[in-house]
Amino acid sequence: MATKKRPSRSAKSTEPNRKSKTPQARPRVTKPKVKSVAVQAPEAARLQAALRESIERDIAARIEAHQHEIVRVRASVRRGERQPPLMLLAHGDSWFDYPCHGNTYTPLSPTDIIVHLREMGNPPPKILNLSHYGDATTDEMGLKKQKRLIKALSDPNNWLTGKPDAILFSGGGNDIAGDPFCIYLNYKHSGLSGLDADRFAGRLASIQASYFDLFLFRDRYAKSVPIFGHGYDNARPMQPHPPCMGPWIRPSLEFTQWNDEEGAAILLDALTRFRRTLTDLEGSPKKYDFTVVHTEGTLTKTDWANELHPHPKGFGKLARKFLSSLQYRFQGRI
Repeated sequence: MATKKRPSRSAKSTEPNRKSKTPQARPRVTKPKVKSVAVQAPEAARLQAALRESIERDIAARIEAHQHEIVRVRASVRRGERQPPLMLLAHGDSWFDYPCHGNTYTPLSPTDIIVHLREMGNPPPKILNLSHYGDATTDEMGLKKQKRLIKALSDPNNWLTGKPDAILFSGGGNDIAGDPFCIYLNYKHSGLSGLDADRFAGRLASIQASYFDLFLFRDRYAKSVPIFGHGYDNARPMQPHPPCMGPWIRPSLEFTQWNDEEGAAILLDALTRFRRTLTDLEGSPKKYDFTVVHTEGTLTKTDWANELHPHPKGFGKLARKFLSSLQYRFQGRI
């Protein structure tokens, strides 16, 4: 009888292994990549977000450097090597935070009032500067920056005695200058004055409201700490300005057809009314403990780098005005 042949191993290997428990590979499903909000945002929004982050990093670095300095001051005072310096909190606009040298952008070498004031006096004051250029008073006293101020005031690492000796405040210039300036101007051939007093009074009322809120804020979070503010000397319309900012005055004057000489008189009128608003607060019967540092007439024509800011030498002159006011209030301490 013939013997049946068994299938060879090679033949077996060609059959599919139906009993295999190994799952067949499934096609990979690629999940769609989700871009971050920053990447999806329009260019302008991304630039604004980047600017905000840059400002926060800058402020954090200032606070850290200030706290390191306070540690050294405490140690020196304990050893009897020095008398305690005046402790100041600065909050404001570009007169306290100017990232330019004249009209050249130099963010690592600011030339503002605070830079000069730190080198003046005997002993020189220690200043925690939370200012940022471009801020109007409504920005400075807005919710976010009030929270920043509260955090700085409540941190004992920032102060020798639990709070600053004084608050320096620079605010009002950016409320007036810039594109909105034209709102308060009459057209040259309208038969009216250059500055519309009624419309400008509304802007001054808004600025005054910010100062009132500053006083209330101080009474709650830094009780009995005096506040020092200032006017903006006698700024004038000019052609040069930094490439990254300005001009602030001339475009509105040209739009309403006033020349530079006429515009200088209009701006002087506006700044005089602003200073009067501050001096009314200083002399109020409510006793706000507010001192106006009078800067008018301090700067010569050659001291001005542009429409709103002086050269470094001019900022030094303005800082000496602050020094005199502080020396009068805190005799023997600065």
